[in-house]
Amino acid sequence: MTRFMIAGRAVLVSLALFAGVIVGAEAAHADDRPNIILMIADDQGWDGLSVAMAPDAAASTVFHTPRLEAFAGQGMRFSNAYAPAPVCSPSRISIQCGRTPAALHWTKAAPAETGHRMIEPRMTRSIPREAVTIGELLRGAGYATAHYGKWHIGGGGPGEHGYDDHDGDTGNEQAFAFTDPNPVDLFGMAERTEAFMRRAGEAGKPFYVQLSWNALHAPGNALAKTKAKYAKLAAGGSGKRAEVAAITEDLDTAVGMVLDAVDRLGLAGTTYVIYTSDNGAGGGGQRGGLSGGKGSVWEGGIRVPFIVRGPGIAAGSWCHLPIVGWDLLPTFCEWAEISEKAIPHEVEGGSLVDLFAQGDEGEVVRKRYEIVFHFPHYQSGHTPHAAIRIGNLKVIEFFEDSSVKLFDLAVDPGERHDLAAERPKDAELLRRRLDSYLVNVDAQMPTLDPAFDPAAPPPPAKPRGGRKGAPSDKQPRKPK
Repeated sequence: MTRFMIAGRAVLVSLALFAGVIVGAEAAHADDRPNIILMIADDQGWDGLSVAMAPDAAASTVFHTPRLEAFAGQGMRFSNAYAPAPVCSPSRISIQCGRTPAALHWTKAAPAETGHRMIEPRMTRSIPREAVTIGELLRGAGYATAHYGKWHIGGGGPGEHGYDDHDGDTGNEQAFAFTDPNPVDLFGMAERTEAFMRRAGEAGKPFYVQLSWNALHAPGNALAKTKAKYAKLAAGGSGKRAEVAAITEDLDTAVGMVLDAVDRLGLAGTTYVIYTSDNGAGGGGQRGGLSGGKGSVWEGGIRVPFIVRGPGIAAGSWCHLPIVGWDLLPTFCEWAEISEKAIPHEVEGGSLVDLFAQGDEGEVVRKRYEIVFHFPHYQSGHTPHAAIRIGNLKVIEFFEDSSVKLFDLAVDPGERHDLAAERPKDAELLRRRLDSYLVNVDAQMPTLDPAFDPAAPPPPAKPRGGRKGAPSDKQPRKPK
């Protein structure tokens, strides 16, 4: 997009000269706009780094992420950042489109479970061709665009949705082929990112690159030397937990490779870098002081790390206002100077640019004040449920019995003290706002199963994650 305009009078100019003016205007405009790098980890919980995500929270003693510690010291951390969903594919399409998974009718990644009291709703399983994505908006504004790693939302892959350079229509399985010395293609992605940044610079274009890391999937693929390190540490122990700690450190190394490339190319002063995760960690419990985990809209399933550095962002700063993944599209559009009129009216997020500049003194303007999370499914032992956050209050509604729980996250982020009985008016107000939103976006809902037999044994628990994940019939890329 350019701001070159001719209005109010006739201007005669040769076509060649006019074209030259346009090209020159675009080049000058491109130089003024920042580059953007978005990194999304997979299944990395709020407590999954050795840097704390809240001033009063303890950093992990199991995971070692020195590059992310340094990165956090260079920028701003958000203590109330949320993934759009407690599972991966819905979060990814939400980020791409700037809308909630409920509105997009894609709320789960794994197949539906049967044998329960309720029937899970039908799900969208592919991003529509007509969807307007971050990639399309930024490419239309003159940005070079790239997506590396886990796409996981079908629709023909990144190349059909605004990305110039990409790894194809990938899911989880494409990265499993990569082992030592390039675990889960972490280092290959970092190298492709540097090459892409160089090409964008040579073309005189600002760039947007999204790195959708597959880690923490395939933890057994971590570097042998990293696994050996954690096998020897008492905190890491042995088995899968030690492997997760190892792949976490390998991911941290890859993040450092990208940051080093930004510095090496002289782009630190013109580039925003964001690091976050697609959902909370698996396992549930009270990890990191939060309840629940992947597959639930308790805080442990949706609250995630979020760190940003770039021009005008104070080093070592904090923001405690709630933000969510569908805020990223309007944020990037503001950086790219894309007119609000060019952003699809369905977009629900609000730009975070003011928060990046002012922290808690800033403001996010969304079409709806509330933040809603909808998971009408069974997974990891959780029943269909949804949640709404307004200010510091959060209600979780459970669809099997229509019960609700109310929490004040300002004083109880671990969601241990249910206030529904003590503050019934607040609980009912938030429930009504939640139900109204779900009706407004025609959210898919579970239905009672008339064939359900409460005396029958419960269905066996299904493993979380897996090699297939969201739909993708592509063959794994050969390790380079």
